[in-house]
Amino acid sequence: MPFIPHTEDDVREMLRAIGVARIEDLFDEIPPQLRCRPLEGLPEGLNEASITRVLMERAERDGRPLCFAGAGAYDHHVPAAVWELATRGEFYSAYTPYQAEASQGTLQVLYEYQTMMADLMAMEVSNASLYDGASALAEAVLMAVRANRKVRSRRILLPAAVHPTYRKVVRTLVGRQGIELVEIPYDPQCGDTPLEAVERCAGDDPAALVVPLPNFFGVLEDADALTDWAHERGALVIGLVNPLAMAVLEPPGHWGGDGADIACGEGQPLGIPLSSGGPYFGFLCCKQVYVRQMPGRLAGRTVDLEGRPGFTLTLQAREQHIRRSKATSNICTNQGLAVTAATIHMALLGAEGLERTAGACHRNTRALTQRLCALPGVERVFSGPFFHEAVLRLSAPAADVLRALAAQNIVGGHGLAGDYPELGNALLVCATETRSEDDLDAYARHLGRILSKQGVPSCPVPPKI
Repeated sequence: MPFIPHTEDDVREMLRAIGVARIEDLFDEIPPQLRCRPLEGLPEGLNEASITRVLMERAERDGRPLCFAGAGAYDHHVPAAVWELATRGEFYSAYTPYQAEASQGTLQVLYEYQTMMADLMAMEVSNASLYDGASALAEAVLMAVRANRKVRSRRILLPAAVHPTYRKVVRTLVGRQGIELVEIPYDPQCGDTPLEAVERCAGDDPAALVVPLPNFFGVLEDADALTDWAHERGALVIGLVNPLAMAVLEPPGHWGGDGADIACGEGQPLGIPLSSGGPYFGFLCCKQVYVRQMPGRLAGRTVDLEGRPGFTLTLQAREQHIRRSKATSNICTNQGLAVTAATIHMALLGAEGLERTAGACHRNTRALTQRLCALPGVERVFSGPFFHEAVLRLSAPAADVLRALAAQNIVGGHGLAGDYPELGNALLVCATETRSEDDLDAYARHLGRILSKQGVPSCPVPPKI
């Protein structure tokens, strides 16, 4: 349980000093209809030993299945040195480095992280992280509306091929701020966002266009054409990217004639384990002309009076993040520990290591897709080029197939029926560099058997690719 220093006598004495009978009386100005109701169905609290046992039992029950799911969080190899270093006391217990004179090590790590991310995205500036990829996109939307002085519109073009959860988070965070989110349909054949669809939905003066690369389906968008189209109309471009993919694909700063204006996304592929969904971190980069509109923290490098290099948070004071309507960001939570791990991870792998990892992921996903599509009752949904993951259509309900695969200790992918019902029995599959040939064969073998039980004729396991 958390350490709470105040005894009941302390609380009573403080309440008596301010003339209040109960703590609840401090909040009596809040209307009853706005208050949260008490939580129901919660079990009794447990002591530390008991809750540790419960969590260990649940972790053991989860096991270590073969994972072929992606959808925004990926099962990559993380070198042992990454978290061995990140969990040293100097990093693990460090607070946000507002005191530069006491935080040079942490600030240097953040500065090196920013340098690596800016280089990976081919952008001029990076912040020192945000909460996660979804909130990073929401912050990028708010930033684009503030930064775009060419148009007075607050209309943002948001492709339907953007991660469904990201779209929900963006709507939640910007929906009350007079920002219009226009959803752009995807091409049912290729799976990308056609320029013609963007033009039909754009209206007169969009403030920004979001370009995912790859998109949620794993399909590669025509980022160059979309970027040039947006800039011709005075709109800014927000590149929503997988950072690992940027090791082999054209980074946002090189899209079109002038590059994307903002790049953001989820940093989990850079040395962060799946960990049942978090904590992860969001990244955000931009052109230097927009740096004063950038949310979050920014570490800078300077020299002291004696010419020695030093690091400090710059451009934004701490108080900037708590000024409500005048603040650049009302989230402002960073993920310093995860960013530290990502910095170590990128330093260990280097540019070549990231490129080789991305290439291995793509080869494995292609091999998996070819194996599975050779089975009766399985086909690729989209014809467009893809990276890292692909959408397959099954002859049986995807939810039933996933449950059957789970019984064989296989996480078979991410079902799309809830977010994209028009795709039918669709499944998003992914194979990272951690999957072996035997793993791919095992998936194909079990899927073929499961589909045969659903009435689809069985066939031999496809040969290795």
